[in-house]
Amino acid sequence: MASRPTGDFQRPRILIVRLSAVGDVVHGLPVLCALRDKFPEASLAWVVESRASALLEGHKDLDELIVAERGWLKSPRAILKLRRQLREFSPDVTIDLQGLSKSAVMARLSGCKKRIGFAGDNGRELSRWMNTELVETTAGHVIDINLELLKPLRINAPQVRFDVPEDHADTDMVEALLRQSGTLEGFAIINPGAGWPSKLWPTERYANVAGYLGREHGLPTMVVWAGRQEWQWAEQIVDGSNGHARLAPSTTLQQLAALTRRARLFIGSDTGPLHIAAAVGTTCVGLYGPMPSERNGPYGPRHVALQKVKFEGTSRERRNASKDLMEAIRVDHVCAACDSILKKDSFEVA
Repeated sequence: MASRPTGDFQRPRILIVRLSAVGDVVHGLPVLCALRDKFPEASLAWVVESRASALLEGHKDLDELIVAERGWLKSPRAILKLRRQLREFSPDVTIDLQGLSKSAVMARLSGCKKRIGFAGDNGRELSRWMNTELVETTAGHVIDINLELLKPLRINAPQVRFDVPEDHADTDMVEALLRQSGTLEGFAIINPGAGWPSKLWPTERYANVAGYLGREHGLPTMVVWAGRQEWQWAEQIVDGSNGHARLAPSTTLQQLAALTRRARLFIGSDTGPLHIAAAVGTTCVGLYGPMPSERNGPYGPRHVALQKVKFEGTSRERRNASKDLMEAIRVDHVCAACDSILKKDSFEVA
């Protein structure tokens, strides 16, 4: 299919490229929704790596989901398979939300001539040389930065929505869990995990927060986890909460979204589950150390992003930053943030 001028067509074929990670895919959802609002009859596709693909399955604004297996860039067979899938979709425009060499390679594999990407610092590695139309961004938050990539398509300052899908099976599973755990009347969620060690907050502090919520607000806490290490941390939090925390079962990303949607409050560091919680409308207390909270905090005015020490550095330096950045956030800081959210919610309900 020949490329057409973006100002003239009503049924464009648009490919979003955001391969990973979970939180970053969540941050890209408003781009998908804004494209659907602007072009109701468009064909919209997204290419994503397998770990985060579940979040996009069944999204009402997405026509086609192309899943890349992990390590695809090192596999000629996987590259050829992806190239065939991408060229079958035949996009008129690609939008590279990742700004890396591998995402720009993916856009180029599609054969598309109009490949929109980031200029400046957000266009990293070779992406500025591989994408064909570069956008200088000025926004502060990563979601607004992503949305600026839509300017060449005449989409400016769109409404931000996520529309994270939920199916009946996940609804049934979560409601059964809440009945069984006695949390139908309300609960908080704590997630102790993080993608980097420098983003972790001590488990004993999470346990103290869970205990506080139970004593002061009568609010039990569900502790969610993924993988063996997080399961061990979650058990430590439950054990240290004086009976106020419950261990969640293993969940898929879709089940986690459904569970989080029903919580009164979510507490965790800068990682995928926090951003899922914000996307489904649950008020969050985000804990920030190496990454800037103003750029990566839970999106919207209802949330609290706690950061006591600012850190400047490269991605590698942030990944390996001192644990002191996170430990500068005390238990009383988090409890005070929870108080402000829960008191406001109580006032609004009354």
